[in-house]
Amino acid sequence: MKNKIVVVTGATAGIGQVTARELARAGADVILVSRSAEKCEQTAQQIRSETGAASVRFVVADLSSQVQVRRAAQEITALSPRIDVLVNNAGAIFDQRAISTDGIEMTWALNHLSYFLFTQELLPLLKAAPAARVVNVSSGAHFMARGGIRFDDVQFANAYSGWAAYGQSKLANILFSNELVRRTGLASNALHPGAVNTSFGRNNSTPLSKLLYKLWPLFTISPEKGARTSIYLASSPLVEGVAGRYFADCKPAPTSPAAKDAAAAARLWTLSETMTQG
Repeated sequence: MKNKIVVVTGATAGIGQVTARELARAGADVILVSRSAEKCEQTAQQIRSETGAASVRFVVADLSSQVQVRRAAQEITALSPRIDVLVNNAGAIFDQRAISTDGIEMTWALNHLSYFLFTQELLPLLKAAPAARVVNVSSGAHFMARGGIRFDDVQFANAYSGWAAYGQSKLANILFSNELVRRTGLASNALHPGAVNTSFGRNNSTPLSKLLYKLWPLFTISPEKGARTSIYLASSPLVEGVAGRYFADCKPAPTSPAAKDAAAAARLWTLSETMTQG
């Protein structure tokens, strides 16, 4: 990864932090993206200390806000002439329905629209690289969206369910990843990291959530193991030029039938364009 420029979102905790650290250790010039300036600074310093990497920079942005997504892309454009690898990793689950600063349901705003808009805004830098890769962290939770994208109510205005909204957003990650290949030719792939013991979901406070996250460590893998597939897709020569695939445990993996729906992917792209018009 020497001389490669890598952008990692959600890079101050969990698998995002491990991904950024290990790509920096491999020689990449890493740009962290996260919403806390303090955590960005701490993470950058920690990665430099642990890896000896000379270039670990960061951009502060709450990616649920489209204004901040665009601003982050502008700042990265000022920092770098190209992007060799973009790792779309930031995401969350919300037990209670919440609304972003743009008036969009938070799961959809952060987990899907941020991937779509951030990648769109960075397309010139990705196309400036000789063999750019886009790595989209999805989840096996996409299987929960059995009926596909709820195009009649993607924001779950009716009958909100945190897990259903999350599953739909992870399905959207795969559909977006595949449609990105068809529309741009970029080497874009999606992945399932596994059930990982991180702070994911700790923003929720319902009794069921508190119980679930108390038991979570008993059934999950470490962030180091969870980050392996992201690191593999970002750096391995074995997947150079591979595109439009879904991986788990560093191997191609099956998806739900809904994730193979090309018409839905095209429809989702059009909807996402409409929802991110600034």
